[in-house]
Amino acid sequence: MNSGDEAGSGPAISGKRTTIYDIAQTVGTSASAVSAVLNGTWRKRRISQKLADRISAVAVEKGYSINLQASVLRRERSNIIGMIVPKYDNRYFGAIAEQFEEGARKAGYFPVITCTQRDPNLELEAARMLLSYQVECLIVTGATDPDRISDLCHAAGVKVVNLDLPGSKAHSVISDNHQGALELTRVLLSVRSAQTGRDECLYFVGGRTNDHNTSERVRGFLQAHSERGMTVPAANVLACGYAAQKAYDSLSALGHVPKGIFVNSTISLEGAVRWLTDLPAQDRQDILYCCFDWDPFAALMPNCVGMAQQDVPALLERVFAWVATGKTSTTVELVPCRLRLQQP
Repeated sequence: MNSGDEAGSGPAISGKRTTIYDIAQTVGTSASAVSAVLNGTWRKRRISQKLADRISAVAVEKGYSINLQASVLRRERSNIIGMIVPKYDNRYFGAIAEQFEEGARKAGYFPVITCTQRDPNLELEAARMLLSYQVECLIVTGATDPDRISDLCHAAGVKVVNLDLPGSKAHSVISDNHQGALELTRVLLSVRSAQTGRDECLYFVGGRTNDHNTSERVRGFLQAHSERGMTVPAANVLACGYAAQKAYDSLSALGHVPKGIFVNSTISLEGAVRWLTDLPAQDRQDILYCCFDWDPFAALMPNCVGMAQQDVPALLERVFAWVATGKTSTTVELVPCRLRLQQP
């Protein structure tokens, strides 16, 4: 099959699908010229800009779209780059998806994103589907089992990069969760101590202990206390999951009001804020908190000492820089977080 056999879809003469032959007949040129314009190789064929514009206009007018899978079979490259994301429920993953699309287009790729709801089976199914479309690279964001996806990509000869959560079988680009949590906890401890004249252990709320990012944030949280000669009781670490309701339930079950809280995500913060609104006004006024991840509105709330903002532009810049190298590795790149502080 040559380039002139490429079919498309859309409104057509006599109820049939529009083909490049229909476009060629309307424009008064060859099917191969139409194919060259539609697949972006027309300049190599020395086709004039005027003819290319005319072909493009007629293609749009007739609702023509390239049969992508058939086209991929005839080319060495698909120019498709895929991304798996776990959720769309906060600014962080929304920003990742948006900037991934922008970066992909700048790099000459067509971006395809799918959300997998933190379901390992759905993650693998999504990876298989993207590979069936011959993606040139797969960005695996926040996957529960990134190594299983890496095995699948390696077997298919497709480049894979882990984002947000690391894996052991592919290059990973993640936030420096430990350092960000350490610095943020130091701030909350210092502000709390300045107000009360004494050191008190904080509470850590949200996330899962078997999750790399949570464990690194807990490590930073504990280190900041240790620097001040404090040992945090195990009961002060409420790794209850990320859901807002779980944060609300965990704080409600304490039976007392902690004076300082490190909240592990903006999703968990929703539950913590709901818990705060249920408290008597005096108790609510005495509580200081910080949050890992950033929301511009939450940052302005009373008694919020500060937030750790993950640097999404830097994360995506590192990802595309690595993709461009064409190399493989199992290295983990750490990207510093930005502290967004606000004194209560």
